[in-house]
Amino acid sequence: MGIKRQNIQMELAFMTERRGEAPMAATEGTELLTSLPETESPAEGAQLMEEVCRPENLKAALKAVRRNKGGPGIDGMTVGQLPVHLKQHWLAIRERLLAGSYKPQPVKRVEIPKPGGGVRKLGIPTVLDRFIQQAVLQVLQPQWDPTFSAHSFGFRPRRSAHQAVARAQEYIRQGNRIVVDLDLEKFFDRVNHDILMSRVAKRIRDKRLLKLIRSYLTSGVMENGLVGPTDEGTPQGGPLSPLLSNLMLDDLDRELEQRGHFFVRFADDSNIYVKSERAGERVMASVSRFITTKLKLSINREKSAVARPQERKFLGFSFTGGQKPRRRVAPQSVKRFKERIREITRWTKGMDVKRVVGKLAVYLQGWQSYYGFCETPTVLEELSGWIRRRLRSAFWRQWKRGRKRYEELRKRGVEADLAAQSAGSELSPWRLGRSPAMHIAFSNAYFIKLGLPTLKVRPTA
Repeated sequence: MGIKRQNIQMELAFMTERRGEAPMAATEGTELLTSLPETESPAEGAQLMEEVCRPENLKAALKAVRRNKGGPGIDGMTVGQLPVHLKQHWLAIRERLLAGSYKPQPVKRVEIPKPGGGVRKLGIPTVLDRFIQQAVLQVLQPQWDPTFSAHSFGFRPRRSAHQAVARAQEYIRQGNRIVVDLDLEKFFDRVNHDILMSRVAKRIRDKRLLKLIRSYLTSGVMENGLVGPTDEGTPQGGPLSPLLSNLMLDDLDRELEQRGHFFVRFADDSNIYVKSERAGERVMASVSRFITTKLKLSINREKSAVARPQERKFLGFSFTGGQKPRRRVAPQSVKRFKERIREITRWTKGMDVKRVVGKLAVYLQGWQSYYGFCETPTVLEELSGWIRRRLRSAFWRQWKRGRKRYEELRKRGVEADLAAQSAGSELSPWRLGRSPAMHIAFSNAYFIKLGLPTLKVRPTA
């Protein structure tokens, strides 16, 4: 076996170790690391592709792709099949990457419904292309992220939506009682490739990597069995897309900073906070011109507005009025929450309450981990009570009329007269769901014992 092939196979040692096979010798791994070409500083050099192909970077990329899971692309390869594929073909793939001749496959187009209606188009790259994109991301993000604006919070290490919401709340507390809420129309589908690549070229000298990134932008999409071109946009679904999007919108951040605005941006969602409605109208007009003329993007006029913060939604939250605005769950978010709970608790004959509560628990824990950041505990208490009422109503529907309902209530500790009165009631199951008899039969403690979480405001440090 030649030295070159031996070195390349050493890059795959991490794959065989994860599959339980015998790892290659440690001395061979050292030989690989020392045999890689010397590179200049990644921030300045033209050899970033060698950084992408470093064994440790590939190991971390494979781990990330496995952790993120996701479905197969157009070739049908699953995440679980990727290590075997790499073990067999990485030599040829690496050579194409280093030669600048690697060509990604088209992405698979899928549509998912948006909470507010319509659909969002996602592009699912093949698992191999997700792996390569992840390896590129791990090299570029540490270099680029520190240069981005402090007002940008989306898809960045150690930054979160909660931080963005808290920053917006602070601007409102400072007296900026009007928000310029900017919604970019189909941003991820409308990004101009030439403008984006001009930004990328200012940061990367390695022509092979520049060519690879452009090829990911123009790889095409497969929809209904046909491959079509992608002349614009950064398809959502690939690991590189969020970083490229932040780079594209960094120009907007710098423009707003130069103008001295108080603003928060999370991905393509930008809120600018000003003192008056008149100032907000001026800012909306001037910033819209900048976005359309300089970035070649479009503003969604129907979803953008100049308004009071309590009238708008930002990352699922809104704010109360007054001198000390508090974070609250936006009405639209409450509506979506109830729709999801209705789906989970939809009554069927012979409903297994433990299974339903188990599904509820999974959803509620995730929901609370995000919306527990609100500062309005009454809303969460009301939602918890509403869920319990849904479950009590479902139980009532399952019992047949008359004697069955009476017996079930008595069996659960309801006094005879109250059980008889309730069993003979003509009220709807929803009305009976909050009756004294059903509260006795299915107390709050009963649902807690079953494992149903009670929504609460998350304590803050």
